[in-house]
Amino acid sequence: MSSKLSLLFFLVSTIVVAQKKVTPKAGPYFPAAHQWEHKTPTEMGLSAAKIQEAIVFHRDNEIKNPRSMEQSHYQSFGKEPFGYAIGPFADRGEPTGVIVYKGYIVAEWGEPQRCDITHSVTKSFLSTVVGLAVDKGLIRSVNDTVAGYVPPIELYDQPVTRPADEFGKPELITPFQTPHNRTLTWDHMLRQTSDWEGTLWGKPDWADRPDPDAAKWLNRKRNLPGAVYEYNDVRVNALALAATSVWRKPLPQVLKENVMDPIGASNTWRWTGYRNSWIVLDGQAVQSVSGGGHWGGGMFINALDMARFGLLTLNKGNWNGRQLISEQWINQSRTPTPAQPTYGYMNYFLNTDKKLLPSASASSYYHLGNGTNMIYVDTEHDLVMVVRWIDTKAMDGIVKRVLDAFQK
Repeated sequence: MSSKLSLLFFLVSTIVVAQKKVTPKAGPYFPAAHQWEHKTPTEMGLSAAKIQEAIVFHRDNEIKNPRSMEQSHYQSFGKEPFGYAIGPFADRGEPTGVIVYKGYIVAEWGEPQRCDITHSVTKSFLSTVVGLAVDKGLIRSVNDTVAGYVPPIELYDQPVTRPADEFGKPELITPFQTPHNRTLTWDHMLRQTSDWEGTLWGKPDWADRPDPDAAKWLNRKRNLPGAVYEYNDVRVNALALAATSVWRKPLPQVLKENVMDPIGASNTWRWTGYRNSWIVLDGQAVQSVSGGGHWGGGMFINALDMARFGLLTLNKGNWNGRQLISEQWINQSRTPTPAQPTYGYMNYFLNTDKKLLPSASASSYYHLGNGTNMIYVDTEHDLVMVVRWIDTKAMDGIVKRVLDAFQK
């Protein structure tokens, strides 16, 4: 080969290599605010028939509870001791869902823009604002005891002149100052293994899902922190109050500024507390929000905003190159609780040993609320699915049908 041909070959090869080097690799898709690109299942290599089968399955397995959330409450939790509602309810909509694959919406049904109560999915938003406090150093470690972060708290709207029978009673509440409660860490509270004791917002801890044996309500021995898992909304609300003390401002503001606005969520979601859960904080009345809709209240949100949150956790807290929640926090949230291996930080339900969803991978998880409300997250399939108002027994059935769509 002549020197001229060799030089020409070298130059062409260099140009080709350079072109290959500068060709940008397409990154993952994240929807912008106020818009979300749709693609058909077929465009994304999925079976449209299987997706449609999943939608029909959902509609055939709508939860049987009344669409009146107030009526539904008094048919269930309202029967508990002190089970009366203290927060708002609203009628719910029809069975609704959104399927997001590789960031794109490939299916939606029902009323995806309707703001409905989402019950205990609210807990995942609560654990997120606790995680943000850890990321920012407001909480030094989840292994710290909570008591050191929570000063005595003044309730709002107390009578100016106290009656004589109130003389000598504490005027401030100290929810983490009993001998047992002083030993509780943030980790215990997040994993629902604290056995926190006390009454908050008029609800005693023992009255939530009470023991069938009434003799144990008031006199049972406290479990060692971390030893026993018990799902309990009074304790969740105590965590919300503690987090409010740490942030020194309403938790919905924290969530909006640090998570919901950056991920492009709508401005229609509302995180509410109870009519009696107001405190005085830095001279202002602030509502301590609830971690669910057990007695009313909690998060009212649409399915599209729920899907954006699920997409954020799927991407380990990163949204389009911006790390909103630390990857470490997302990983911690997904570590099994020793006393209940299918539970991480609230409300990350883990598919450990495929116990909860036999048809899904063991690495999948979901944010869960009564109703059933579910944000299913599957990292192996780059999949997020929001399902609202489905019978609990049908959860695995709809997941199976959607995953079958990948076997086109």
